Amino acid sequence: MAVRRRWRRGTRATVADERRWYTARLVAYADSARRRLHEGGLGRAPLLLALAVTWMVFQSLNGNFLSPRNLSVLSVDLVGTGMVAVGVVFVLLIGEIDLSVGSLAGLSGALFATLNVNHGMPEWLAVITAVSGGAAAGAFHGFVFTKIGVPAFVVTLAGLLAWNGLMLYLLGPESSISFSEDGLVAELTSRYFDTPLATYGLAALATATYLLLSLHDRRRRGAAGMPYRPLSRIWARTALLAAVAFSTVYVLGRFEGLPLALLILLGVILASDIVLRRTPYGRQIRALGGGAEAARRSGVEVTRVRIAVFLVSGTLAAVGGLFVASRLTSATQVPGSGMLLINAIAAAVIGGTSLFGGRGSAWSALLGVLIIQSIASGMALLGAEPAVQFMITGGVLLIAVVFDSLARRAAESRGQA
Repeated sequence: MAVRRRWRRGTRATVADERRWYTARLVAYADSARRRLHEGGLGRAPLLLALAVTWMVFQSLNGNFLSPRNLSVLSVDLVGTGMVAVGVVFVLLIGEIDLSVGSLAGLSGALFATLNVNHGMPEWLAVITAVSGGAAAGAFHGFVFTKIGVPAFVVTLAGLLAWNGLMLYLLGPESSISFSEDGLVAELTSRYFDTPLATYGLAALATATYLLLSLHDRRRRGAAGMPYRPLSRIWARTALLAAVAFSTVYVLGRFEGLPLALLILLGVILASDIVLRRTPYGRQIRALGGGAEAARRSGVEVTRVRIAVFLVSGTLAAVGGLFVASRLTSATQVPGSGMLLINAIAAAVIGGTSLFGGRGSAWSALLGVLIIQSIASGMALLGAEPAVQFMITGGVLLIAVVFDSLARRAAESRGQA
């Protein structure tokens, strides 16, 4: 009996020690999260949590929200806005704003439809002309802003009005031009890959490529004596990416397959992320976001970078406009109505791109537009009025801007901004 009582006392002591250890760990994690929140360093964790909560709420209200059909529609609907939002990220990174992207998207669709349908121009040439028109308009905005000194807000506001008027002129009195449902542009959002070998192969290729690049970066940084990620974190991120990639392929494969539009958007985001993080041009953009005079003194060609940034924004706005037109199989006034502009800027900011410049990534546009489009999709399933969607999106945007402002203030208090 004495031995049993000692064993029980030892067990109770062990359990108490374990509880104290777990409590201490939870307190340490909470303190770390609070400190990182104050410093603006929580990364994408709040966004992922917000997305998960959004999906759970709408799924509980309507069981069809997470169905393969609705998720497939969602994955295609977000592409047009996502393309425009990636271009907005480039402009926000230098601390400026581009209000013309919605009108340029509408003008791109109208220009394509006018040239292809009304004038018989081949589709591929009409596409190139429409995208080139967006690039030229963006470069013009950058030139007037940089060379003449007109504030970007005013320049792009004038562009919003002028390009919207040109779009209305091209569309004519009927305000829309329909084009072929079997053509090149229509296939942008109607083409799906449903072969398991191709879809799962893409998921495996993406996961393996990320792992190899991460290991290569770790070896390169280690050889240079720079800090590098531990192997445990690399493997954890790879496992998370694999789970997301294969789950996406599985769910979308249960409806029509993997959409071509989604693959193109992911490709554009990946290319933009490489440009922003791995090239001298991307580092110059971030340096310019920290302050034009400091960037100029460090050797950044401010004029060239600013014009190039607005050129990228105009180009991606035109590409996004073609995806919106593809979804509707017609060029309409919808992109130039203002909602595309609002959603694109909101997606970039909600995704974590700072309005003050210098902080953000191309992937933030994807997360932001996914949250916004999920709200729109859920509201549509519930039959809610657009006013409710606007209020919810506005609330989410306000929260994102508040976090951005708090992070900026914390950085300034530490002398980092």
